Amino acid sequence: MYKKILAPVDLAHPDTAKHMVSVAKKMADAGKSEVVLLNVVPDLPGYVAAELPGDILRRVITVAEQQLADIAKDVDLDGGVQVELRSGRPHSQILQVAEEIGADLIVIASHQPGFGDYLLGSVAGKVVRHAQCSVLVERHAGA
Repeated sequence: MYKKILAPVDLAHPDTAKHMVSVAKKMADAGKSEVVLLNVVPDLPGYVAAELPGDILRRVITVAEQQLADIAKDVDLDGGVQVELRSGRPHSQILQVAEEIGADLIVIASHQPGFGDYLLGSVAGKVVRHAQCSVLVERHAGA
């Protein structure tokens, strides 16, 4: 089993987030593993940010922190659950956090690929291609 598991969650899909947490918990070594829940708030282009209230990012982060904390309460691991919130490009932040925490597994959701995913690559695809640790891609109906 795995000792340090990174579970990136998309808070726009709470059912998928809860499912990913349950998958991470199954992959954990009971009593010895730590799960890190990560949400990445994408950066807004400057022309969009200029049109929004100045404190919008702070409000988004506050709501996201509360949602992550609520999801973390459902995870019962002796090793503990950490909550991490970042902003930036999702795949880059996932890979960076995985390296920073020394993750030995990333549990990530995947969706049915669309045409754009074949040209540009999905977040899960980019993580799989560039991760330095094992990656479990979980297809979930809600993803």
